[in-house]
Amino acid sequence: MSDLLFRDDPYRSRAIGRVVAHTPEGGVILNECLFYPTGGGQPGDSGRLVWQGGALDLATTVKTDDGEIALVPAEPQALPPVGTEVEQVLDWERRYKHMRMHSALHLLSVVIPLPVTGGAVGPEKSRLDFDMPEAPEDKVAVEEALNALIDRDLPVTEDWITDAELAANPGLVKTMSVAPPRGAGQVRLVRIGADEDQVDLQPCGGTHVARTGEIGRVRIGKVEKKGRQNRRVSIHLDS
Repeated sequence: MSDLLFRDDPYRSRAIGRVVAHTPEGGVILNECLFYPTGGGQPGDSGRLVWQGGALDLATTVKTDDGEIALVPAEPQALPPVGTEVEQVLDWERRYKHMRMHSALHLLSVVIPLPVTGGAVGPEKSRLDFDMPEAPEDKVAVEEALNALIDRDLPVTEDWITDAELAANPGLVKTMSVAPPRGAGQVRLVRIGADEDQVDLQPCGGTHVARTGEIGRVRIGKVEKKGRQNRRVSIHLDS
């Protein structure tokens, strides 16, 4: 399995890797991967591979059926041969927006403390779907509460627990539609705040900012009806 550089340091935008395999679909697998693969509502990273005598633009990053991470070329072309050393160049601007948005969605689930039925992270607009029969009475109040949490500049950190510990604490899981990955023995938790200032703790494999202040001002967009019990709440970054 590839070493997950995006998890070790989500702020890293360049790294050296070595090609260890190609997928039947034309993807590239590296021994160390800087790019986050699509999952948990967060899109796969894009960017570029550069090696002696060649370069490859990447449209996205995905997980293979056997759990590897495959880098997907933007267009069909010759791939770097197995064994080639490549420089990974992340589309950092896009990734950083995903990090800010993903952390903001965790805070949205604090402001609206209802079960989450779905979600999606995007660079310009993101959303959470809630098990919420009626739309919030005051959308402005929701926006103000969300930005107040962001302005507290709370630390965003990670912890790890065992599958058994997660099973014993089902309240940690906010999402009804997507179950946290189990079977590897450990589950990653993302914590916002610390000690008496902790506001959120939930399983998540995505990339996040180090402090909520990095998110910046967030605007609540449409609140849409998506079924009898579901409401979709969209958010936008102001800059």
